[in-house]
Amino acid sequence: MTYQDKIENNNIRNKTFNFAVRIVNLSKFLIEEKKEFIISKQILRSGTSVGANYREADNAESKADFVHKLAISQKEADETIYWLELLYATQYIEKEQFKSLENDATKILKIIKTIIIKTKQNIKSNRNQ
Repeated sequence: MTYQDKIENNNIRNKTFNFAVRIVNLSKFLIEEKKEFIISKQILRSGTSVGANYREADNAESKADFVHKLAISQKEADETIYWLELLYATQYIEKEQFKSLENDATKILKIIKTIIIKTKQNIKSNRNQ
């Protein structure tokens, strides 16, 4: 792993943790203020799972396991965006709150996708050597 990869990994680790904190606070808001109990559980599960699966990937047993765990994290990030879109469309959250959370989730999703692509390329080039 290069120095740049380590910086990127720490960056995504912090981003996913901070995003999870925001999702927990959103869930509390939805339950306490909006009395919304179903979607709030769904977004809490998927939004906190992004970072949890990233942490699992960080401790993967192999590069293939690393990619697999990151793929799960990627799916959870995309699912979280779905729940955010639904919350916004049904007027549980305002546009500003939606845009801020959706922007963070999209950035995380893009970073994870990039890491997956780079890792797969690395695996492939190591096989061809």
